[in-house]
Order: sequence, then structure tokens, then C-alpha cells
Amino acid sequence: MELNSLKDAFDRVAKKQKLSFSKTQEVLDQIVQEIEKAIEMMQSTTFDYKSVLAELKKKLHEIAPLSQLEGTQKELNIALSKHPKALEKILNPDISKAYRNIEFDSNTVNQIIASHFYRQGLFDVGDCFISETGEAEAAVAMRSLFQEMYQMLEAMKSRNLEPALKWAAVNSDKLKENGSDLQLKLHHLQFVKILQKGSRDEALKYARTNFAPFAANHMAEIQKLMGCLLYSDRLQDSPYAHLLSPTNWDVVAEELTRQFCNLLGQSYESPLSVTIAAGVQGLPPLLKFMTVMAGKKQEWQSMKQSPVPVELDKEFQFHSIFVCPVSKEQSTDDNPPMLMSCGHVLCKQSINKMSKNSSKSFKCPYCPSDIDATQCRQLNF
Repeated sequence: MELNSLKDAFDRVAKKQKLSFSKTQEVLDQIVQEIEKAIEMMQSTTFDYKSVLAELKKKLHEIAPLSQLEGTQKELNIALSKHPKALEKILNPDISKAYRNIEFDSNTVNQIIASHFYRQGLFDVGDCFISETGEAEAAVAMRSLFQEMYQMLEAMKSRNLEPALKWAAVNSDKLKENGSDLQLKLHHLQFVKILQKGSRDEALKYARTNFAPFAANHMAEIQKLMGCLLYSDRLQDSPYAHLLSPTNWDVVAEELTRQFCNLLGQSYESPLSVTIAAGVQGLPPLLKFMTVMAGKKQEWQSMKQSPVPVELDKEFQFHSIFVCPVSKEQSTDDNPPMLMSCGHVLCKQSINKMSKNSSKSFKCPYCPSDIDATQCRQLNF
């Protein structure tokens, strides 16, 4: 809802700006038209230039450009003056309310930041950061690894697949273990590249040399590539024209990046980027909570568990979360999920309350089974 309000406020300003621009362009066109007429008349020997200039002055006075522009410009200025107020109303300028005093290992944080620069290809920035912090030496090892990856990606931008093919060949077994067909996709691009040059015999020779190891599992794809040989001189006008799309290179480059990070034991997305993106999503409910809890900053600092539900998108859900169906609270290390003899699961604190600290049996809230608390076992996800 807040994002919609923010968009509506921006759209109002953008609309006023477009109206102002259109009106300004209209007035300028009128002025240019009158000036061009005056020039054309002065170039003719039948007109006195003084009378022409006098007539031009009269026309410009009638156009009254300042008067025409005043209205739309005023409306734009009003909209622009209101927009910052709308931003302040919708966007909380002070996010420090949701901040908690948590001790961080500065060296670890610096390593994460430096690694982020390296995995984004910002090697000079990463080197400068390490130089200024004097820490994060462990991140230096990541530099050479990601530098190798970016060298392959830069070569692919120049349509040079040799570095990527060599890397894929060296890591062929690991790629197969991950279920990746990256090596075949690289050979696929190289085959089409050779064929695109019009070298049909060379393309066939390349296919015989490099496609054989993949024939067992990818015969249909290889057969399609062989069909391209029939159109070697007019591939762009053939049923296989889609193989020439630059998008194919982008897809393989993304797969190369993903597999490279996977073999390094690193996530495809930067941990720092994921953390910030998740924080942006989780910030609004925390700020609302702190507005309600104004004056209780100390209580907020001492809480071990978030007092409000923070819903994040699926891409930020990396592990299972159990919410007790009785207490409606998330499980914690002190209050783990417990598997009962009937197969249903409750949190430990709920079981303790219902069993009076294991002093008696109780009915399962989901089935008629009698539960002995001492027989419940901790469940690990």
C-alpha cells in the first residue's frame, strides 16, 4: 500500500513535468516559426528589414511566451514542493529505531564486504578496501578465484569460449556430479559460432570430436545441431535461427557463474546483497513496532526473539521454521519442536504446560491420543 502511494505521488509529479515540457516545446516551436518567417522575409529584397523586425517583435509580444509558460511551470513547482513531504510521510527517514546493539566481529564483516567486491568483479575497489582496513586477508584468496571467473566472462563477451571450455574440461567430473550440462552448452555455442562463419566441414569435425561424450543423454539436442549443417550458408533464415540469439550467450554465462560459485562452495548471490535485500523487506514491520514501542528502547534491546512476524519472500527462506500450533510461537534453541508418540509436533514449552512439567499425561490437541511427555523426542529439521 505504501509503495503504491509512493508511486502515485511520483506519477503526479511526472505528469506535471510532461505537461510543462510539452507546453514549453509548443511555445518554442511558435517562436522558431516566427523567427524563420522573419529571416525568409529579410532575405527577400522586396521587404525592409526594419519593418520585418518590427512585425517579429509584435508577433513575439502576441505569443507572450512567459505568460503561456507561467501556469504549467507553477503547477510543476507546487507538485515538486509537495513531493518531499509525501516521501517523508511514506518513507521513515530514521531507520535507526530498529537497530539493535549487537557485537560484530569487524574482521569477519570486512571479509564479507571485500569478498562482495571481488565476486562483483570490482577488484580495484576490493583491493582499496583491504588496504584501508588493514584486515580481511582471508578475502584475498577469493580475489584470484573470482578473477579467473571474470576473465572467462570477459572473454565470452568477445565471443571467445576457449578459457571457459578449458575450465569446464578440467572440472568436467564435478560438473557431472552437480547434474550440470555446462560443458555441452559451451560446445553448443562454439559449434554454432564455427558454423556461422560458413565453415561447414570444420563444424562437422568439431561436432564429431566434442559431442560424442554427451550422446547418451543429449542425443535429441545433438541431432538438432546436426540439422543446422543443412543451412550452413543461410542459418539466419533457417528453422534454427534462434540459435544465433545473443541471449543464448547470456544464459550460458549465467550458468558458468552459478557453477563456478558452486564448485567454490559459494552461493550464486552475494551474501551481502542477500542480507541487505532481506533487511529491506524486514525493516518496515520493525519500524512500525518501534513506533508503537516508543520509549521502550531498552526492552527492545534485551529481546532474544523478534516480537513481530517478519514475512520474507521465498528466496530468503533457507531453512525450515516450525511454529507451535498451540502457542503460535516459532521454535528456538530453548523451546525446540518435540515429536509426540502420535506423530504430531508441539514446542517443548507447550508440552510442559499441558503435562504440568511431565507430571501427568495429556491429550494431543489434534487427535485423541494420550501423550506421555517423557516419551516425546526433540525434532531437528
